[in-house]
Amino acid sequence: MKKNFTLALLVILVAVASCSFTNKSFENDDKDKLLLDLITYVLERGHYEPKNLNDNFSSNVFDDFIDILDPTKRYFLASDVREFEKYRFMIDDEIKNTDITFFNVVYQRLMKRMDEAQEIYKEVLSQPFDYTTQETINIDYKDQEYAANKKQLKERWRKQLKYNTLGIFDNKAENRIAEADQLTKTGVVTEVMTLEDISNSIDEAATEAEARENTKNTLDEFFDFIEDLERKDWFVQYINTIVDEFDPHTFYFAPDDKEKFDIGMSGKFEGIGARLQKKPEGARIMEIISGGPVWKEQSLEVGDEILKVGQDGEEPIDIVGMRLDDAIKLIKGPKGTVVDLTVRRVDGTVEEVSITRDVVLLEESYAKSATVERDSHKYGLINLPKFYVDFEDYTERNAATDVAKEVERLKQAGVEGIVLDLRDNGGGSLKTVVEMAGLFIKDGPIVQVRSSGQRKEVHEDKDERIQWDGPLVILVNELSASASEILAAAMQDYKRAVVIGSKQTFGKGTVQNVIPLDNIVRSNEHGDLGAIKLTTQKFYRINGGSTQLEGVKSDIVVPDRYSYIDLGERDQENPLGWDKITPADYEIWDGYIDFETAVANSKKRMADNPQIKLIEENAKWLKEQQDETVISLNYNDYKIREETAKKRSDHFKSLREYDSKLTFESLKYETELFTQDSVLREKRDRWHKNLAKDIYVEEAVNVLRDLQLNNIKSSERKLASVKG
Repeated sequence: MKKNFTLALLVILVAVASCSFTNKSFENDDKDKLLLDLITYVLERGHYEPKNLNDNFSSNVFDDFIDILDPTKRYFLASDVREFEKYRFMIDDEIKNTDITFFNVVYQRLMKRMDEAQEIYKEVLSQPFDYTTQETINIDYKDQEYAANKKQLKERWRKQLKYNTLGIFDNKAENRIAEADQLTKTGVVTEVMTLEDISNSIDEAATEAEARENTKNTLDEFFDFIEDLERKDWFVQYINTIVDEFDPHTFYFAPDDKEKFDIGMSGKFEGIGARLQKKPEGARIMEIISGGPVWKEQSLEVGDEILKVGQDGEEPIDIVGMRLDDAIKLIKGPKGTVVDLTVRRVDGTVEEVSITRDVVLLEESYAKSATVERDSHKYGLINLPKFYVDFEDYTERNAATDVAKEVERLKQAGVEGIVLDLRDNGGGSLKTVVEMAGLFIKDGPIVQVRSSGQRKEVHEDKDERIQWDGPLVILVNELSASASEILAAAMQDYKRAVVIGSKQTFGKGTVQNVIPLDNIVRSNEHGDLGAIKLTTQKFYRINGGSTQLEGVKSDIVVPDRYSYIDLGERDQENPLGWDKITPADYEIWDGYIDFETAVANSKKRMADNPQIKLIEENAKWLKEQQDETVISLNYNDYKIREETAKKRSDHFKSLREYDSKLTFESLKYETELFTQDSVLREKRDRWHKNLAKDIYVEEAVNVLRDLQLNNIKSSERKLASVKG
């Protein structure tokens, strides 16, 4: 359906555009204007919910573009922004007239201010920082005013550079203390010294000077990188500022970026194996790819923020304020090379992590299963990291087919219930969701889809066969999105499965299509124009409600460390709103005698569980850490804060040591592969160990047991067995 919609959309666009968009559209061959005209044309006619290009739209673009270019407010002066203000309500008119004056004015001023910034940071870093003074920095830049003059701007740079250097100074001082302590212990230094003596012996002036030099080298490299950017790179950012006003999932891909987007379906790439999101302070880890370097080394986790990037021992480059694509270019690299990342952990601590890049195979993104025994009962667990598919050939490997195979294998192993783990599953193919849901019900609607101005379409399972009619539990969290939400919602609406997890899932209820812009232009002489990923549809639950913003609310809500952190669709910029349509015609699953009792029993267990209470406490503390934006630049205060955070972090280490006492095993077909594939054995061993520490999986097994006791199908089979 998605492919057909894409073709239909292209037919409509090309039919009109082939007459309009030729190189004669403008008096001169201005690719920027052509690109702007093309993209706004596609947005107005193809987007699910087109925006009115009016003064309000113009004002939003104005604010967002300035903010993206200068998120920490260390380049533009207040006078610059006042000068730009005359364009605040003119950008919509410029777009309609393919005028890029606003961009040109802001771009030229930015280049000038960046040149001046290089002089400022060099001057600031030529003087020592006094870490005994009492002063603070507010790292919540959004509500700060722009500097009124160059004196204020220099002071802002001074505080920021002092803050950046403070962590480096602390690391160097700690390293020297550790080195001196080691020399004392090994007898190289004969005088017995206490740690306090060692600390006092450190040459703070020399250490501070080295720290400043490190910061200077980082900024030198950053600005060298900036100087390599071309005007077109900045213009792409302007285009995406306009595009982003429509919704957070609509995006323009420049030609190089389109190639990177295609990698997501190609099967492998070289890097660290993590997906990132732009943040004012750097780049946040949004997803860790199973099987990649980060996954293997367990060195990062979702929610960590990368602040600096260094290449194998070289001075790191500060990525604060850097475009995400440019930061990714620094992080990615050939297999076997090392990248050094300065990371602010979810708990607020800062440390450097070295990762050896590798080829990231997406094999671990495929479905996998395991069995677990409890009280002489055997259950199965299927982990599905994404709803994958080969769009060129659906008969090739896809998520629905693979899950069907795993279900069949678990049945042959004699399991009495199945857990489907969709945690951290960001979605994928809609078609695979419909087929997968059909494995667990007789037939009926799975999801409703609506295009802008069109009647809804109901996607149904028409196959009356049920591959698994036993107890079913679905695990979700805040990062379960899109296709994951469709499946969880359908199973919830049918009362076919108990959904266990976060208060709500991610909340992405929209569908995107990628439109190559070259397909719209006749006789294009400008070269590759890239593509636009466009939100074209919304999907709805069979009960009529949208999953947009609200996500899927778990039947059994259990906290996790992300419970209070902003990760969902509702925390994105310009998300589409929630709405509902008429429900589809469906009948609730008749396989359970008392669905509600299983849910009530689980809630009682969770309320009394001390591990769950500790998880909740940890989640609240992590939120407090993230909300702390005023940082002391006094070294003693800084050390106290760091030590307090470390002690608090250590308090929660027991969360990782939890043992459910459950034993997980691979299925027979996999164990036969272990003799030939030691890497696969290592992956499964680690997975099983993590499952044994997972209280959510443990509770899912408990719920399966409760469902089994009141499962009509199970009772019928037992009765038939007795009669036989």
